[in-house]
Amino acid sequence: MADEFGHLPRRPSRIFKATIWSMQGLKAAWLHESSFRLEVYLFVLLAPLGWWLGHGPLERALMIGSMMLVLSVELLNSSIEAVIERFGDEHHELAGRAKDMGSAAVFVVMMNVLLVWGAILAPRLF
Repeated sequence: MADEFGHLPRRPSRIFKATIWSMQGLKAAWLHESSFRLEVYLFVLLAPLGWWLGHGPLERALMIGSMMLVLSVELLNSSIEAVIERFGDEHHELAGRAKDMGSAAVFVVMMNVLLVWGAILAPRLF
């Protein structure tokens, strides 16, 4: 949130407020989005595996970071869906398109996880 001059938060108190708002968003996603919960469970299971299988910090960052990207895009997708649902549950072509594109974005980053993990692990197996 910008201040009265249009600048981003600079004072520690404003950074603290931004952190609180972020935590509220994570809590809302956890409480209301089953897909987010499932992806968090997968992250909790696979992140230690990625840390163990990654040779060096770059591989570890790629393997774990690709999964964090899934969580980030899921949060964005859920926020789009929440805004659409705020206006009602009747079918609208544009609302359906927006929800489908948000879902597609999550799918694309999930394919990225497979690509990253495969590119790192496949040479070791073959």
